Amino acid sequence: MEFLLSFCFFLLFSSVAPTREVSFTSCSAQFEAIRTTLNSSGVHLPLHHRQSPCSPSASVHSDLPFSFLLHHDARRVSYLSHRLTAGRPVSLPLSQGSSLGVGNYVAKILIGTPAKPSTVIVDTGSSLSWLQCLPCKVSCHAQVGALFNPAASSTYAQVPCSASACSALSSATLNPSSCTRSGYCVYAATYGDSSFSVGYLSQDTLALSPASIHGFVFGCGQDNEGLFGRSDGLIGLAKDRLSFLSQLSTIYGNSFSYCLPSSAGTGYLSFGSYTPAKLAFTPMVTSSLDKSLYFLKLTGITVQSRSLSVSASVYAGTPTIIDSGTVITRLPDEIYAALSKAVVTAVGKKRRRAAAYSILDTCYVGSGVGMAVPDVQLVFAGGAVMKLPSRNVMVDVEKGRTCLAFAAAGGVAIIGNRQQQGFKVVYDVGKGRIGFSGGECG
Repeated sequence: MEFLLSFCFFLLFSSVAPTREVSFTSCSAQFEAIRTTLNSSGVHLPLHHRQSPCSPSASVHSDLPFSFLLHHDARRVSYLSHRLTAGRPVSLPLSQGSSLGVGNYVAKILIGTPAKPSTVIVDTGSSLSWLQCLPCKVSCHAQVGALFNPAASSTYAQVPCSASACSALSSATLNPSSCTRSGYCVYAATYGDSSFSVGYLSQDTLALSPASIHGFVFGCGQDNEGLFGRSDGLIGLAKDRLSFLSQLSTIYGNSFSYCLPSSAGTGYLSFGSYTPAKLAFTPMVTSSLDKSLYFLKLTGITVQSRSLSVSASVYAGTPTIIDSGTVITRLPDEIYAALSKAVVTAVGKKRRRAAAYSILDTCYVGSGVGMAVPDVQLVFAGGAVMKLPSRNVMVDVEKGRTCLAFAAAGGVAIIGNRQQQGFKVVYDVGKGRIGFSGGECG
């Protein structure tokens, strides 16, 4: 029987939401209600939006404006767009990096012997996992917990340059590996917003239940700079052989699922078996553009049950991925223009238009709460449909202004985490499919 492993996630940055005190009992009750609907063969831990009153991650909160999030979200999309249109991935210099965005979720994992907790960003768009490590020879950003100390773990070891894992870095990071004078492997993970991590490729025990992963390969960062918030590092969930998912697949199977909550709800992330009931599946498309990303085929969008005036050939010719780290869904210019027009037509004169906000240009005066938001559905190959709740369609960017939570992005489409909130999303790599089910978490 496959077992299921889950982690607790928290959103680093998002739009401003009011905070309030709630009881621990109330928070527990929310998750217990969800747990009864999940596969009983494993362990499930809660997932929270970083601004949820139930979230214990107050130390990673930020009062940065939503425009800051959108600015760095745009950098991430620019990098992903390059990967989707350049024909094949290319190495980037450390000075440029590739965007993590600031709307990612984070997990708490346990590494080492004895096991020590680390709060790490979770990203479906990258592969190598890494932690900030002592002695932090160059630079480490401020983080929530203590730096990982390799000397304190009896099972820690550096990976030699002769190991196959070192050779695999070129596909996992899109950068070549290098070696120390003593023959140990050095990694360089770069991200498109000038963020990067450089350090020693290492292995240690990843403490899981019911079965731990011995010899888990990760980076022990000695120079980590950029927009990582106050996280301790990052785990990559892409399809590369060094990714977190691939290393867990021998025990937990080659699939994972999550439900990303809003600021008022509780969600989860799970590895292993899942219950397919209520899920609508679309094929996971294989693309030569980037073999590690999760491609799928967007075949249409409807507003108020009417399809956009976009030809099927435009959808067919659009590389489309689903990504946990991109906040706002991006669409090709032609599709976005049609969506914006349809939403404006549906809203009519019920709301007064407002000025554009950063990359969001379809905005209205007031809040999305209580607004008569048009029904929007994303349609995928195989008949899978995401029927978006109103909160997934509009986003309050500041007090007194709400905007359509989609933006134009040239010739690519990226399904962002704002549109995924509240949906159970299954990434079944083994069966080559992605599944959706709405209303799975608040």
